[in-house]
Amino acid sequence: MQLGVFSLTDMTGDVTPGQRVRDIVDFGVHADELGLDVFGVGEHHTPRFAVSSPAIVLAAIAARTSTVTLTSAVSVLSVLDPVRLYQDFAQLDLVAGGRAEVTVGRSAYREPFEIFGIPLDNYDDVFQEKLGLLLRLRAAQEGVTWTGRYRSPLDDALIIPRLERPLPIRVGVGGTPESAVRAGALGLPMTLALLGGDPARMRPIVDRYRAAAASNDIDSAQLGVAGVSHFFVGSTSQEARETFYPAYRTYFRHGRGVHLDRATFNEMAAPHGPLVVGSPQEVTDKILRQHELLTLDRFIGQVDLGGLPREHALASLDRFASDVAPAFRQASQR
Repeated sequence: MQLGVFSLTDMTGDVTPGQRVRDIVDFGVHADELGLDVFGVGEHHTPRFAVSSPAIVLAAIAARTSTVTLTSAVSVLSVLDPVRLYQDFAQLDLVAGGRAEVTVGRSAYREPFEIFGIPLDNYDDVFQEKLGLLLRLRAAQEGVTWTGRYRSPLDDALIIPRLERPLPIRVGVGGTPESAVRAGALGLPMTLALLGGDPARMRPIVDRYRAAAASNDIDSAQLGVAGVSHFFVGSTSQEARETFYPAYRTYFRHGRGVHLDRATFNEMAAPHGPLVVGSPQEVTDKILRQHELLTLDRFIGQVDLGGLPREHALASLDRFASDVAPAFRQASQR
């Protein structure tokens, strides 16, 4: 199973967009130095976040790394041109020497739809059509001819750059069963948000994903389920909670307009809660539980949020790589 981290790039405190992006690039470089498998960068289109184009930031990381897989987390396909998205990540793949991946999703925010003029009334239909075109572009060996409702047609269009391998594509799923079924029917790996409640509640969604693949004669080798969590690895349980709680409270206040009290936070950080926060052993146990419940092929934790100081994010990364990753891999092979 792959282990990695990502940043949604939220802007909190006095940090400038430039410094925030530089820190995110440094986190990606450090993840590579530590031997982690994946680093992801989110896409947003409001001043509350620092990155609207993950491919550009990932390219900066690609230039300073050699092994880590570079993915979006996620690309908002509903409002993007699939041709341009394919080109950006195919270009990134060439820059990175075959390490790019795109994770596509529908967005949890209204703003991108208003900015790009995409009607929310057609939210799901737009995504489905654009995903179909993106997959056509990935598979094409020659010119693409295509007609849809929400984009101008293509007539034997040669889309560059071409790659020596199919561009890896995952589907981000927030917990909607229909989205999981669509990913399974298409034979695409799924990245599942495990951000609220007991991760065990997602088991029926994963079962429906795999059932949809089986119903469409999809080879199970094409499938995969990644778990996404908010996480922090401290030196001890108490240190982890004392360090992470203020940042997480700020994250809730700025992102959702909600006050997160300490009792609720402690419940979320409990063994069956969604927060992967604690000592190295606690974090290892939580990832193992997610893996056993959902048969994950990847765990990816949000490395920085709510203005968490850079030094704390880096320390968490170090413990994740030095303590959690070896313990998890040893335990999962038993």
